[in-house]
Amino acid sequence: MPRDIPPLAEVRRITEKKRDAWWTVMLVDPVATPLVRWIAKYTRATPNQLTWGAFLVGLGSAACFAQGDWRWLLLGAVLYHVSFIFDCMDGKLARLTGTGSVFGAWLDFVFDRIRVLVCAVALMGGQYARTDDVLYLWLALAVASLDALRYIDSLEIFKIRHGMRKQIKARMRAARKAENQAELAFMEDLLRENPEADLETDRDTVAPLEPAAPLEPMAALESTAALESTAALESTAPLETTRPVEATATLESTAAPAPAVRRPAVVDLHQEFRRRFPWWVRCRNFLQRHRVRAHLISGIEFQMGVFIIGPAVDAVVATTVVSGVLLLVFELAIIYKLLLSTRDFTRTINSFETAEERIPATTSVSS
Repeated sequence: MPRDIPPLAEVRRITEKKRDAWWTVMLVDPVATPLVRWIAKYTRATPNQLTWGAFLVGLGSAACFAQGDWRWLLLGAVLYHVSFIFDCMDGKLARLTGTGSVFGAWLDFVFDRIRVLVCAVALMGGQYARTDDVLYLWLALAVASLDALRYIDSLEIFKIRHGMRKQIKARMRAARKAENQAELAFMEDLLRENPEADLETDRDTVAPLEPAAPLEPMAALESTAALESTAALESTAPLETTRPVEATATLESTAAPAPAVRRPAVVDLHQEFRRRFPWWVRCRNFLQRHRVRAHLISGIEFQMGVFIIGPAVDAVVATTVVSGVLLLVFELAIIYKLLLSTRDFTRTINSFETAEERIPATTSVSS
């Protein structure tokens, strides 16, 4: 009996990422999302079964690559794309049906790495057997190394960014211990959740996302102290019980306006990068409006260049070299962006330390 699955538009909203590789957005999602809906509705397939399917089809692609002939290379390229579609479908099915697991995520990652390694050895080994050109052996080593570099680098960058966020949140919690402490948000998260917001060219759209002024820890602490002092004075004032209830309500509504809602303090750890490359911000905003992430040549595009475009056009060496160079260029750009982000992080931490040093003096003057 078919299961109750939402319409396709709702399935797209649930399963498709807000930002993804352009290859996935343009060439995979239009096929994978309807298939996932059909599988979820009419079958009992699990995400792990799709992961195994993607892996086995990938091994079939490697077997075709090993033959060396162009017709086998073309078939291998088609199978590799099918394998990648299945690889994207397992996560979509997990999000749609709520059947994801930690082990499934591990299995998906490990099978992806094995598939790339086996296909690289098969593709370059088949070309070496056909031409006796030792260059293909070096290319096999380069493909495997670049794929490992990409995912190791992404993992370490994620850990560093997570650590910076954790430290900033800890400083914010220490600096604002009052019950009415303001929330903390990061600009990159706000832009990720609101891809229509244009930080540089559409100030009206971004305004609800930003604080009224740049993050000022001292100002936030002083305002917190002032609110605490006011609350203490109001709590010690004598109660007036002789006024009618109606008059009291009228006076309170006219004389004591409701406190303004405090917007989250926004920390922007990419401020220096945006200031140096404003043109890139505009490009990024344009891409995000179309669900394409700004990292245009990632591990996905690298694999597609090596295992699909190269074999399909019978230009394995050229496409592998070009894909590898572009991957390295974008990886270096990400590393440079991380360097600038660490500088913004240092300035943010220093601003908290400066504010903490000024707190005692401010408290004594107020008293």
